[in-house]
Amino acid sequence: MRNIRTGISVLSGLGLQAYSKDQLDSIHYATLEVLQRTGIKVESAEAIEIFSNAGAIVERSKDFAIVKIPSYMVEDCLRWAPKTATFYGRVPKHDYAIEPNRVGFSTFGECIKVIDPFSREVRKSVKQDVGNVALVCDYLEEMDVMVRPLCSSDQNPTTQPLHNLEVLLENTSKHIFIGAVSAANCRKMVEIAGISVGGPENFKQRPNMTIFVCPTSPLTLVNNCCDVIIQAARSGVGLAIIPMALAGATSTVTLAGTLVTHNAEVLSALILAQLTVRGTPCIYCSMSTIMDLKQLIGPVGSPEHGLLGISAVKMAQYYQLPSWMGGGISDSKIPDAQIGYEYTLNALLGALSGASIVYGAGALEQGLTIDFAKLLLDADMIRLIRQAINGVELSDETLALDVIHQVGPGGEFMTSEHTFQHMRQQSQPKLFNRKNRDIWSEAGAKDVSERAYEEARFILNNHKPEPLPKGASETIRTLISEYEQELGI
Repeated sequence: MRNIRTGISVLSGLGLQAYSKDQLDSIHYATLEVLQRTGIKVESAEAIEIFSNAGAIVERSKDFAIVKIPSYMVEDCLRWAPKTATFYGRVPKHDYAIEPNRVGFSTFGECIKVIDPFSREVRKSVKQDVGNVALVCDYLEEMDVMVRPLCSSDQNPTTQPLHNLEVLLENTSKHIFIGAVSAANCRKMVEIAGISVGGPENFKQRPNMTIFVCPTSPLTLVNNCCDVIIQAARSGVGLAIIPMALAGATSTVTLAGTLVTHNAEVLSALILAQLTVRGTPCIYCSMSTIMDLKQLIGPVGSPEHGLLGISAVKMAQYYQLPSWMGGGISDSKIPDAQIGYEYTLNALLGALSGASIVYGAGALEQGLTIDFAKLLLDADMIRLIRQAINGVELSDETLALDVIHQVGPGGEFMTSEHTFQHMRQQSQPKLFNRKNRDIWSEAGAKDVSERAYEEARFILNNHKPEPLPKGASETIRTLISEYEQELGI
């Protein structure tokens, strides 16, 4: 007999510390110096006035201003930003609650090409492709939220985000992350999202959309970025702030220096949002990587991409903000062995760091292309990563001393009741093949990528998402059509 233990220290799951408190302090203080001494280039007249009225030092030029932000303003705005969030689905079963060290996953976006799962053709993506990826992600439980994965190249660029949102809402009920391009688009997109959940009051209570905004490296908030931040905050929509610095090109070649300017860019956007509407949800994001100065490309399968990502996650945790890390995008051009190595390297780093969302499933070719096979294979890897980061549970039940004593030397555990009770806790991939060679050969000896394409086609042909409210699709299409007529498109 073993009585209940008392006073033992327990660790749950595996994690990655990465930085000490002193090191995080040094990044923060360096960032404060950059914000106050170097400043941020701001192009929007309205944003400049918001910063100025709050007490920032504004040095005006003809078309922009250098805004120097005092440390007290930084600290105030960080306190106002919500520390937790719920990414509401169109239906409650797809709500995703953000809490410290709970790790979720999503696709990458916005890619411009797709590998067609039927023809294997590499081509420009169109609106239907956006919907097809959303349908697969709606099916996959490994995708916790839905990122606009592709552009609709068959639609006018001015209103393309509205078409993307329309087809995403029709094909998934998960929370949607999407860029807006302009304040006018943002207003229309809030209206569309409201229609999808039965009206603006429902959307206000359960916003099922978050808007991406991208500060421009180095240290710039361009007009459209500012306008969307201001409009989203006033509309009650959360923001995902995602700089895309290239170390050695648009930021310092050293990763530490890149992290300082990356941090300043995130905080500058967060501050503008909080000064516009206090309490606007802000997600601290990263898609920064290196500029490969030999190849003149920005590799996203590189370890530096992962290191900058986990550094951003640790800064988000330092500020007690939700985090979003680019991780798992591949530089390969096809779903080959390279995608597996690169996805595992950076997605696992993101998961161990405690990122709220690791963002990158399905993307290859430096994030230019979405591939359905990679998306399905990444989902299999996510399942195994989750198993790994859970760690080993230690309890009287799992230590199983009674079972060990009962079976004894030379025995077997396969027929034990204890085995039957716990066997479903073992990892079980869907596509990765553990069968012996004879069984694999009898099933056609198919490469895992081929099986993934088959699975993608099955989902596209058979999965049915949660339908929109009656009449919502027609109302959304009419709204977009009328808006395009107003713009003369």
